[in-house]
Amino acid sequence: MIKNVILDMGNVLLDYNPEVPLDMFCDCEEAKDIIRNELFRGPEWVMGDRGDIPDQGRFELVKKRVPEKYWDALKKCCDQWYICMKPIEGAAEFCNFVREQGLGIYVLSNASDAFYVYFPKFLPLTFFDGVVVSADIHMLKPDTEIYTYLTDKYRLEPSECLFIDDMPQNVQGAKNAGLQSVRFENDYAPIRQLILSENAKMA
Repeated sequence: MIKNVILDMGNVLLDYNPEVPLDMFCDCEEAKDIIRNELFRGPEWVMGDRGDIPDQGRFELVKKRVPEKYWDALKKCCDQWYICMKPIEGAAEFCNFVREQGLGIYVLSNASDAFYVYFPKFLPLTFFDGVVVSADIHMLKPDTEIYTYLTDKYRLEPSECLFIDDMPQNVQGAKNAGLQSVRFENDYAPIRQLILSENAKMA
């Protein structure tokens, strides 16, 4: 039986797409390529998500690997990258569906401290029964410990939780921690049906 739904944030609730700030702030393909690789694919991105550095601390580290002529674009990408974090179509409706089913609803996200700037524009934190952000606890998916941290913190039975993520390794990490888990593939309909079907069996 599914009693709780645990949602990833990026590309499940909000659209994480670095190409949006790159297109907005970079005036040539070379700048885009360098900043894409050094900022969004560089070690500092993971450091931010793990809480080793604040979100605003990335620029001073990353700029050492970026030509000075692109520092202005880099700074804008560092400071405003989350302009891309717009709601996935149907995300708010799905969250309301979970609530209407009488299920607990939680967020478990690999995210930096900037999460608290952009996420509440989607839904207030109080809408959810619990929110765990990786930067706050210095843990990352898909490590088993972060899933266990959430279920322990909110006193949830892992087998009664459905975890939803777009990344296969994170889905597997949740399964390793004893949670039911499903990959989100840009369509909430099959997940709605899964929830209804699983709980109908127990009715």
